[in-house]
Amino acid sequence: MKFKFLLLSFMLLLSVSVVLAATFGTKKRMKKPYEFGNVIINNYSKKSEIAPVIFRHWTHRSKYTCRLCHVDIGFAMEAGGSDIREEDNKIGLYCGTCHNGKISFDLKSKDNCVKCHSLGKESEPVKKFYEFSNKMPKERFGNRIDWMKAEEKGIIKLQDYVEGVSMKRKQLKAGKDFEVKSKILGMPDIIFSHKKHAVMNGCELCHPEIFGAKKGVTKYSMEDIFAGKYCGACHDKVAFPFYDCQRCHVKETY
Repeated sequence: MKFKFLLLSFMLLLSVSVVLAATFGTKKRMKKPYEFGNVIINNYSKKSEIAPVIFRHWTHRSKYTCRLCHVDIGFAMEAGGSDIREEDNKIGLYCGTCHNGKISFDLKSKDNCVKCHSLGKESEPVKKFYEFSNKMPKERFGNRIDWMKAEEKGIIKLQDYVEGVSMKRKQLKAGKDFEVKSKILGMPDIIFSHKKHAVMNGCELCHPEIFGAKKGVTKYSMEDIFAGKYCGACHDKVAFPFYDCQRCHVKETY
């Protein structure tokens, strides 16, 4: 009888713990600066008995705009969403657009395979990250690099065109900054800067797929953003993380 009581008590305690964990969640380990923005691509690597690819956003965003890769070249904005195959790269699609021996190292050389298929072989890229980041303006979270300031000061010069892929076009005028009212008492309102976002994204990375082209048409909540939609399509993945609240909520309310 005593054993049954103890067993029942244990099961009840366990079930309550599970419910509480599901309700309140947990605090995850903060990613290391060199890990932030890394994407593991493993659609076919393990099946081919080769290490999965680690795509390091920091190396690419130091040279190219997000718009160039996600609009002109056509990468999806979710890990594995592009369904990249080796054959695609060899004919000049996706990674093969630039990794052709002219713009960047050639993927056709077997000696270069480990430069991308490097999961579990991180030592050299980590060293290169810190050599790079030590020269960059500092931020608190993510890669701990202030990418916007680095671009504004000319420390990095972003390429937004690849011959044969991009179309030469007149640059669109960025929209005006506007306020987004906070729905939480005491939380400062948001000042959204089109100009700052357009440097990296242009207009077409965000509109019309992520946000409607007309102001106020797209309705979303912080829960949606935390789920990886709207602002969350970039933030907390590559752009600065959610817990850097003051980067967006900048207008004081009284």
